[in-house]
Order: sequence, then structure tokens, then C-alpha cells
Amino acid sequence: MSSTLTIDPRTVVWSVPESDRATALAERPLLLLMHGRGSHEHDLFALAPLLSAETVIASLRAPLPLAGAFSWFPDGMPGDPSLEAADAASVAVLDWLDTVPEARRIGLLGFSQGGAMTIHLMRHAPERFAAYVNLAGFSIAGELPADTRLESLRPPVFWGRDPADPAIPAFAADRTAQWLPSRSTLTARLYPGIGHSISREEIDDVNDFLRDNGLS
Repeated sequence: MSSTLTIDPRTVVWSVPESDRATALAERPLLLLMHGRGSHEHDLFALAPLLSAETVIASLRAPLPLAGAFSWFPDGMPGDPSLEAADAASVAVLDWLDTVPEARRIGLLGFSQGGAMTIHLMRHAPERFAAYVNLAGFSIAGELPADTRLESLRPPVFWGRDPADPAIPAFAADRTAQWLPSRSTLTARLYPGIGHSISREEIDDVNDFLRDNGLS
């Protein structure tokens, strides 16, 4: 695959030093973290101490600069990025992952735009990942060739959110609630009152989900 967008490997934050990485990836699962709009690779990496120490973690920086931070999609209507923009960002992640051949069992965890990325990557390469964690994210409108295949594959997806999340439009949440059940084995959890954020209770549930799917 190729893309006009790229993931800069120098910006990826790893939980394992480079000298030990190949061995660790051959023996342990890899969890990719993808931050939200206007954030950076160190943001979600702060969750690493709360996740399983048996998992290798790599936190990616989104490829688009945005006011001193980074974004996966260009500015536009919140909750409704273009399919083409999401495709380009997904191909960039898959291209980068091709440079990590040691990784055997891979999971995705994303927040907000990063959560949308987990679902979009599932639509591009459903057989490549073991499980998907979408925190305060959404699915993107449009159709992709793998969508039909997902109806039989039904990969495991965790979707956690506040039902009154002020940052995600209701139409995007509604679209996701209609789209995911028939195309995934869905674990959906609501966390009223957390707003556009992640709670410790949610992380505990995520850890259970990752463990149940061989990612811890």
C-alpha cells in the first residue's frame, strides 16, 4: 500500500526499548494507540501503566499538523470526516505497520478521532488485527469493500462512551450504534458523566476486553 500521508517512525512512542523490541514483539501482543484530534502521541501513552505489562505498546502521532498538535483528518464537520481522508490516514497506519514485521498479534485502541480510526482500519484490514477499542469515537459514513466481509467475520470491538459526550454529535453516535452490531462482535459500554474523556472504570473494562481477546 502507499499513501500521501505517512506515520513518522521517529515520533512513535514505544513501551519497549528498540534493543529489545524485536524479541518482545515476537513473544507478546502489540497494542497500537491512536490519539484524538488536536493531541499527540504522548497523550494516550499516559495510559500505559494502567494497561497490561505483558503487552507491547506503540503510540502513534497522527500525520496532519493542527495548531501545534496533530490530527488524523482535516478540519470539517465534527463526527463526519470524508471517507477519502479516513482512507488516507488508515493506509498511512498500515504502511507503517508493514515496517514492523515482528508483530504477530495486534490490537488497536483509539480515542475520539483515534477511535474512529480503529473502526476504519477494521474496515480496511479486518484480518490484520485481533481486536479493536473505540473510546468516544465513531464510524465514518460511506461504504468500503471489506464492509460486507465484516458481516461474517464479526471481529471483537469495544465501544465505550458517555451517551451525552459533548464533542461527538448525536448523529455520529447514532450512525455507529446502527453500523457496529451487524459488523462486529460488539461490547458496548456507557459511562454517563465522563464527558469527552476516559474513566478508570472504562480502562478496567478495556483491560478485561483485551485479556479476553488475547491482547494482555
